[in-house]
Amino acid sequence: MDELTSLALLIFSGLILRFALTFAGQAWAKSHAQTVAFMVLPVITYVITKTISGNIALSLGMIGALSIVRFRHPVKSALELIMYFALITIGIALSVRTKWAIQLVLCIVLIILAVKLVQKISNKIGKSFYSHSFNEGNVSNTLEVFANQKIESIEKSEYLVNSLDDRDANSVIYRMNFDNRKKLEDFKKILEKERNIKKINITFN
Repeated sequence: MDELTSLALLIFSGLILRFALTFAGQAWAKSHAQTVAFMVLPVITYVITKTISGNIALSLGMIGALSIVRFRHPVKSALELIMYFALITIGIALSVRTKWAIQLVLCIVLIILAVKLVQKISNKIGKSFYSHSFNEGNVSNTLEVFANQKIESIEKSEYLVNSLDDRDANSVIYRMNFDNRKKLEDFKKILEKERNIKKINITFN
């Protein structure tokens, strides 16, 4: 029970930091990868600490094993790097104490599924639990809009990733990211009614 309480506290602590950052205007912390990372990484660190506590030889061995995961590796997102980190930790933890490895696997799976469930629920009520990013390796669909002037429906959209107001060319460029194809197509239908749009580029993944 104490272990479960510790795990719950770790996940909650990660979420608190994530919400604090987004409240402070740090949009990068609101993406899917960062949301999961903020909950998973404290749990991984906790399992590592429990596994190597009191064993100097194992501590040195784990440092060597975890050094395989480096930021020089061309990962697509922070979440990808953490998953490699988790896989190595699971292997090491299993060799010492099976219970820790099983708890880590279950905890990571539950976090990933819980984030997905919360996002589905929030979508139904017109909200978004996290934002999508072009550079995090998420399976997504992108929409690029070229307009003569700012478009209010895009400016207020939760799917807007970035915008560029090129006054010299009298053009505004919007880049949007959607987690599924249907949402993109529905939004495109709304944009077709706008007269100030010059061009729309779509990429489906």
